[in-house]
Amino acid sequence: MNLNQARPPRRVVDGVLLLDKPVGLSSNAALQRAKRLLEARKAGHTGTLDPLASGLLPLCFGEATKFAQVLLDAPKRYTATIRFGRTTTTGDAEGATVEEHPVLFDRGDLEAGLAALVGPGMQVPPAYSALKRDGRAYYEYARAGIAIERRPREIEIHALRLLEWAPPDAVVDVECGKGTYVRVLAEDLGRALGAGAHLVALRRTATGGFGLSGAITLAALEDLVVEARLAVLLPVDSPLDQMPRVDLCAAAATGLACGQRPASGVPAGRYRAYGPEQRFLGTVEADGQCLRAVRMASFANGVQP
Repeated sequence: MNLNQARPPRRVVDGVLLLDKPVGLSSNAALQRAKRLLEARKAGHTGTLDPLASGLLPLCFGEATKFAQVLLDAPKRYTATIRFGRTTTTGDAEGATVEEHPVLFDRGDLEAGLAALVGPGMQVPPAYSALKRDGRAYYEYARAGIAIERRPREIEIHALRLLEWAPPDAVVDVECGKGTYVRVLAEDLGRALGAGAHLVALRRTATGGFGLSGAITLAALEDLVVEARLAVLLPVDSPLDQMPRVDLCAAAATGLACGQRPASGVPAGRYRAYGPEQRFLGTVEADGQCLRAVRMASFANGVQP
């Protein structure tokens, strides 16, 4: 049998799938499986989860990929299990042991250590990460035994709550800004408490305004027929729900799509724009007098799903 003939035809699919990614699968592998199940032509994910991690992974299909950056930049929330007394090469349970230490602190010390990490700060990305330098991922250098400079990046920890303390393990609710590596957070906490630490489990529970309650597993998605799978998708504009909205008349909507800058009295800022019949147009920038298109949606055959 010709394998190319056996593959189902790809279709235009527009929308957002809230996937509950399982442990043991990379974000890209999960994306490719979902893309295949939906028979979609174009898709992308909105923030990498390591194979060790599970939880919410919003996937954008078709026109929704134009607005994926909103979710990439959105705050995230995790439930992290941190094990103290041992550091590893990777900062998580997959790495080899580097050092072992006794765990001598108590719950009060742990809560104080968590509180000290809340707020803006700088974080050095892990050596084993997908960040790139000179076209190669950090983990490629690490696996080759090549040390490279890893520049600190600005992050912000919005909240750290201790959910459970059963030495040597702590379960922590983490709310953080974009670009935060929770395994580095675990290492920093272990270092501050003088015991060392590494991450043993991580589950993402929220991204922006999305939570796990609306997510579906790959197994559940696979059990559905294709049309039912498509019905699970959220609208293309769903990542923008927390962005203020502006509604335009037909003339202004047409002008915006043609590169014009229609007049508008809305305050300066970025908006999600809609035309007649609640038709989503895209994102626009207002300067207090007129609107400028930032990212416009264009649907197959001019029909919005």
